[in-house]
Amino acid sequence: MRILVAEDDRPVASFLKKGLEAEHYAVDVAPDGQEALYMAEEYDYDLLVLDLVLPRMDGLQVLRQIRTKKQPLPVLVLTGRSRVEDRVKGLDLGADDYLIKPFAFRELSARVRALLRRGNQPPELSHQVEDLEMNRVDRTVRRGERKIDLTPKEFALLEYLMRNVGRAVSRAMIIEHVWNFSFDTMTNVVDVYINYLRKKVNEGSERRLIHTVRGVGYRIGDPK
Repeated sequence: MRILVAEDDRPVASFLKKGLEAEHYAVDVAPDGQEALYMAEEYDYDLLVLDLVLPRMDGLQVLRQIRTKKQPLPVLVLTGRSRVEDRVKGLDLGADDYLIKPFAFRELSARVRALLRRGNQPPELSHQVEDLEMNRVDRTVRRGERKIDLTPKEFALLEYLMRNVGRAVSRAMIIEHVWNFSFDTMTNVVDVYINYLRKKVNEGSERRLIHTVRGVGYRIGDPK
């Protein structure tokens, strides 16, 4: 699952990114309100963690505009504003939850899981390709009875492939959605991680699920 963190405090943003990535989420960080709004509108996220005190555009303004365009996106407000009036305003504008700084990461993690479970489209919380199953909330992957341990980036890569089961996705598309930066024709990071993933997914199985599509990129499952 992909989470957008809108936070201008670099140490806090780094703490959130590392903590959430350790739990196998793909995490992008927006350092100001305008960037957060742009990213939320342009890319598909499963959750927005939103600070209210942001440069260039206040968090409440971001929330108000997001709710006019992306109603289903779960939003967890994470802020130092502790007044009841602020909490009420945030919830009235469409926040799904509200957590006050300072906070315990364990509590934030639990609230994130709760919001993701509460999503409007439960079928998307899991993916399956033949005997390969992914639970996007519990962050678990199994092939048959075998549990597969993946790094956060391997999990994000497999999730993107499974979201596009049967379709060929290019290296450029993978770089944009999994690594969130522009494609460099000199980099082989996608091929390296595909190899890592293949070894883990195919271990002990005769059936190969991840295929190379010549001149395009990669595909999981049979073509549609």
